[in-house]
Amino acid sequence: MSFIQSLNQVWSRTQSLLCVGLDPEPSKFPGALQGRADAIFEFCKTIADATAPYASSFKPQIAYFAAHRAEDQLEALIVHIHEKHAGIPVILDAKRGDIGSTAEQYAKEAFERYRADAVTVNPYMGFDSEPYLAHEGKGVIVLCRTSNAGGSDLQFLNTSDGKPLYQIVAKLAAEKWNDKGQLGLVVGATFPKEIETVRGIVGDMPLLIPGIGAQGGDVEATVRAGRTANGTGMLINSSRAIIYADKGDNYAQAAAETAKKTRDTINAYR
Repeated sequence: MSFIQSLNQVWSRTQSLLCVGLDPEPSKFPGALQGRADAIFEFCKTIADATAPYASSFKPQIAYFAAHRAEDQLEALIVHIHEKHAGIPVILDAKRGDIGSTAEQYAKEAFERYRADAVTVNPYMGFDSEPYLAHEGKGVIVLCRTSNAGGSDLQFLNTSDGKPLYQIVAKLAAEKWNDKGQLGLVVGATFPKEIETVRGIVGDMPLLIPGIGAQGGDVEATVRAGRTANGTGMLINSSRAIIYADKGDNYAQAAAETAKKTRDTINAYR
């Protein structure tokens, strides 16, 4: 099943647009996990198991694993999610963006080593990054209008036709790059007007939307700006607000409660 097919099914089955971000920082783990060699895997696995009833996707950020030499734990985590929560896609947040043979290796890393269903990429080098799309059925989610304030340094630069660069990226993604039908875009919840603009450019293409929760994005404005006609089309990500809802031994239950509350808040505006 392709990435887009799995999204459509999981949106319908779970009635959730929530993407749970997995950004493990061992210094924030509860005491029971401190000092364990498999602490990152155990923490993320427990969070995934607790929040799966309320999630339409999971998004592990690769830097949080690589920085702690825990790539093997990332591999094990994605295997666990696929086996225990089949049908919920895993997006590897790696923001790769190289070309040619190097891009081929990054694509193998994401899709063959880690077995992710989709990967985030940087479009700065253009469509020469095509090797990511060569893996049949796998999703590629392109940075477009990111949630950080500094994104405006480049993304809001006007091009020769008077449109900001992020709109050109959206148009290219929707019309030229998406020949396999497996593309999505990253658009931050901190910029709801730009979400609405991008939605108008790309039609029903899925949008990965970070920035609610710890970054302060407005859920109502985000949903109203980004939903498709059938009330889906979005992967609204929350990471720290969910996984660190409680830093004690009650962290799994707190994460589940926060995920449920976030899902329900999103659904209230669909």
